[in-house]
Amino acid sequence: MRDLIEAAKAARTMAHAPYSRFRVGAAMRDEQGRVHAGCNIENASYPQGWCAEPSAISGLIMAGGTRITEVAVMGNGDALCTPCGGCRQKIREFARGDVKIHCCTETGELIRTFTLDELLPASFGPENLA
Repeated sequence: MRDLIEAAKAARTMAHAPYSRFRVGAAMRDEQGRVHAGCNIENASYPQGWCAEPSAISGLIMAGGTRITEVAVMGNGDALCTPCGGCRQKIREFARGDVKIHCCTETGELIRTFTLDELLPASFGPENLA
């Protein structure tokens, strides 16, 4: 998991957060073991920004990945920073409920690990549309 945390930490430094100053980094491992990172990108028109997790998902998909197998995320300071509700649903599109989501401090210290099912219980996913 250390490689995921380091990738999220590096991505966090690239965040474009001039309004909130809340920098977030995320990294995801795909089914081939590759790591894909992303950061949050704010926009002066607030609803038009995006979170770190979809940025990482985009990189995963563009690299040919189809499944998220592990996630690391970190925000500012030592406070617990979990994916927001929308990001949990975006992760769910590509991950099973048992996927681990590691939440870390901005320096990379692990605070807590959740499963996606813990963060998004009784979720709606692709199999609901099958």
